[in-house]
Amino acid sequence: MPKLKALLIHPDPEIRSALREILEEVHFIQVLGEAVTAFEAMELVEAIPYGVFFVGTDLPGDATGIEMAQMLAGRKNKPALVFISDSENQAYAAFELGATDYLLWPPAPGRMARTMDRLQHFKTRFREVPAPVPYPEDPDDPHAEDDEQTVKLPLPEEEQDSFLAALKAAWDQTASRRPEIDKLAVTQDGRTILIPYDQIIFVEAFEDYSYVHTANQKFLSSHRLKNLEDRLGPHRFFRVHRKYLVNLDMVTEIASMPGSNFMLRTAGRTRIELPISRRRIAELKKIIGL
Repeated sequence: MPKLKALLIHPDPEIRSALREILEEVHFIQVLGEAVTAFEAMELVEAIPYGVFFVGTDLPGDATGIEMAQMLAGRKNKPALVFISDSENQAYAAFELGATDYLLWPPAPGRMARTMDRLQHFKTRFREVPAPVPYPEDPDDPHAEDDEQTVKLPLPEEEQDSFLAALKAAWDQTASRRPEIDKLAVTQDGRTILIPYDQIIFVEAFEDYSYVHTANQKFLSSHRLKNLEDRLGPHRFFRVHRKYLVNLDMVTEIASMPGSNFMLRTAGRTRIELPISRRRIAELKKIIGL
């Protein structure tokens, strides 16, 4: 039986070392990596089909362990999550996100055995993402060793014209199609939330993800800022800075700052100030008619 591949995510090297020592004695778990930040962990999970994360609730950088769990919420083959903390403060949030266990560190005698029981039960239901199977090579193809390969699908000559016409029609329809609803889907606490575009004040870049800010809350999105710029741009959103995309309908003021810098302020109970890059200010002024 294959073992559960484990990733240890914690800023304290002593805790990671202690976890590794404990898990080396567990026959159904194989430790395959360590990380300090959520970003490092998300990089590793793209390359290795992990079955379990041992993750600290408080991680350095821009995302906590809880926020990292939110990033994983939409994955089909999500790993088990065992949170490591020195307090119970975030236990409720952890279990709301489907945590397998929440360990207070250092664990009491016998406590780790209960965690292993839960992981063994999880293992019976977990399916590791299979590695992609390459197409068989054509022995007569002189380029068979190249990285790029072509799969040839036979099509009768009399059907080629109708196939190309259908392909062009599908392309034209897809290219001109607009989203059916003007809402952005984000995942939080295991739920999918639809945020109307007109409730978004601004979007902030965060590594390979983004934070979507509304008047009362911020949500983590799995999309890069550039992807959201492409999607929201036609809805009066403007990239004022490499890190910020702003809903222009929410802008109430543009202020000149020392050093030829500019700042904009947004509507809402809490006024938010965002920088405007020098190379974007001219285009912004043109858009709003200054």
